[in-house]
Amino acid sequence: MAQQVVMPKQGNSVESCIIVEWNVKLGDKVAVGDVLCSAETDKSTIDVESTAEGVVLALLFEEGADVPVMVPIAVVGEAGEKVETVAIDEPKQQEERVKEAAPAVAEKAAVVTATEAIGASPRARVLAASAGISLSTVQPTGPKGRIIERDVLSAKGQPLSPVARQQALAQGLQPPANGSGIGGRVLSSDLAAKPVASAVVEDVTEIAVKGIRKVTARRMMESIHSTCQLSLHAFADARALKRLRAGFKASKPELGLNGITINDLVLFAVSRTLVQFPAFNAHFLGDKILRFAHVHLGVATDTPKGLLVPVLRNSELLSLKQLSEGTKALIGKCKAGTASPDELSGSTFTVSNVGSFGIEAFTPVLNVPEVAILGVGTIALKPIEDEDGDVIFVEHIGLSLTMDHQAVDGADAARFLKALMDNIASIDLLLAL
Repeated sequence: MAQQVVMPKQGNSVESCIIVEWNVKLGDKVAVGDVLCSAETDKSTIDVESTAEGVVLALLFEEGADVPVMVPIAVVGEAGEKVETVAIDEPKQQEERVKEAAPAVAEKAAVVTATEAIGASPRARVLAASAGISLSTVQPTGPKGRIIERDVLSAKGQPLSPVARQQALAQGLQPPANGSGIGGRVLSSDLAAKPVASAVVEDVTEIAVKGIRKVTARRMMESIHSTCQLSLHAFADARALKRLRAGFKASKPELGLNGITINDLVLFAVSRTLVQFPAFNAHFLGDKILRFAHVHLGVATDTPKGLLVPVLRNSELLSLKQLSEGTKALIGKCKAGTASPDELSGSTFTVSNVGSFGIEAFTPVLNVPEVAILGVGTIALKPIEDEDGDVIFVEHIGLSLTMDHQAVDGADAARFLKALMDNIASIDLLLAL
């Protein structure tokens, strides 16, 4: 008996997955546990395994489809078994098509319309613009419903003879609005050396916004529109950071301290400072604020697939060595695409470090619903006045704190940032506590 294989649920925060690549095709034999396809969540890539044994009778989605979790993606059964399948569209597309098809709901044979087309080729766009033809009136016939040049040439209001159409396509000529034929029909003689729009046609690459990029775009927009963000910028004395880092790097390998970085030291200081200022280790939910007993640090990570934020849980309880090892393990999983949804959710405060790019200060965007986020910049020389009144140059590290003014006040943010600056400047003493 045929059985459906569904897109598995991936944690509480994942609502859908994008099918990246099918590993099987119709007619293939599969066993329970065989990988049917690879899929991409908003944070990582997963393997979708078969939950049934038999022959692949149907694949319900194409590669690139965004599939809600717990929705059937394939049918597995006995060879020759008949199954009835209906193509499943994404919720928005399905809703739009139901509205469009309401007057003719009984008609099953669907023809791709211009509003459903996946786009138009650059040559088709140029030709349509120069001829004053709206792409919404053009019937697409290209691959996967794409509007191509011949569709524009065949559009209503462009009566071309077959010979003229072929010549226009072959030579890249722009047909006139009216020709010398009967009823204004455009003949081949009407095409004499009339170039399309301009001599140079720009080639534009269309890139679908999906996966991590789509989720990041949505969350950044939600963050800006749902919060009242204020950023404070400061510089902390980095001499102790540099001194400790040099000491760790030169330590004996068996101690396991060589890999401790400046960023690890900053994360350590942040975790301890948040204990002093619990108002910043919180979530703002509009009608209430949740303050957390433990610090779950989010570490913004640049990966080949985009920005991910793995979470270092209970970071205020970790030693510097434990924090360093835990952070590197999480970042490694993110870059390899193996981080689980649980490892990428639940942060109470986020740190974003772009110091390696030479950026001194920037304005990080809140990772909602968190109350604040810290941006860490590079270490640079800053002039200060010493005890004798002389100006000296001392290495300082850039710190940028963005907070939600709905949840905390600017003065409180300034106190938090000042305390963090002091803790970083005396990080060696903080480690001794």
